[in-house]
Amino acid sequence: MMRDALLRRLMRENPFQPATSWWRAVELAVVVEHGFPAGSGLDLGCGDGRLMRILLDAAGASPALVGIDADPLETRDAEASGVYRRVHTVPGAALPEPDASFDFVFSNSVLEHIDQLEPVIAETARVLRPGGCFLFTVPSPGFHACLAGPLLPWQDRAAYLEMIDRRCAHRRYWSEAQWRECLGRHGIEMTLARPYLDAAQTRRWETLSRFTAGVLYAAAGGRMQPIEIQRALRLRRGGLRLPAWLAAPLAAATSAAVAADADGRFACLLVEGRRRP
Repeated sequence: MMRDALLRRLMRENPFQPATSWWRAVELAVVVEHGFPAGSGLDLGCGDGRLMRILLDAAGASPALVGIDADPLETRDAEASGVYRRVHTVPGAALPEPDASFDFVFSNSVLEHIDQLEPVIAETARVLRPGGCFLFTVPSPGFHACLAGPLLPWQDRAAYLEMIDRRCAHRRYWSEAQWRECLGRHGIEMTLARPYLDAAQTRRWETLSRFTAGVLYAAAGGRMQPIEIQRALRLRRGGLRLPAWLAAPLAAATSAAVAADADGRFACLLVEGRRRP
């Protein structure tokens, strides 16, 4: 199963992020099943490049990629990853690439973190060739409903959800209709909106994160984002990997007893759009 293979790889390469590894394994499996675009592409919010390497290996893809990210510590590692032909340390609203220069733009769980999104979508449309593909993953309006909520019954659910949003730095949970409207304003026609990460899978992420990122976030008084905490604890250093013999049982334990949820609730969307001629 693609999800399980991805989870083993992610657990091996990100041993201190079990909750994120679980979410990404589900997410990337959906992208692989959909099909990763071919040709020349832009990775919008590339991070350190490790996730893209895992995705390309799983998809058997070898596009010509350019990476962009606003965080210089992430782009430093992305440049060293060997995944990209070039990497830019810039915000998504200021892409230093010519008009119509890419066959596709890909963005994985990035757009929900951006405060001013319209200029980023406008830039994405500008650098896409006519007919080019914009493929991205984002949390959706069902995210909150998929969460179990606070552990103690007298705790306030609204306050709990607000804390999750702060910790995850989620700025929006747009519906299919909202994405269609936004993309359309910039000449991109939405061709697909596929839900993923059902309620059972979301709650497994929630359980894992309570006792990992959630604990660290609370210990930091809610003043630091998870990536800042990881850096402070020197957990993002290259070379921190689990041996395969240990990663495999940890991955199996992470995904154990997560049955398919048939209640129709999903926390995320895979969205595809095409640049109009």
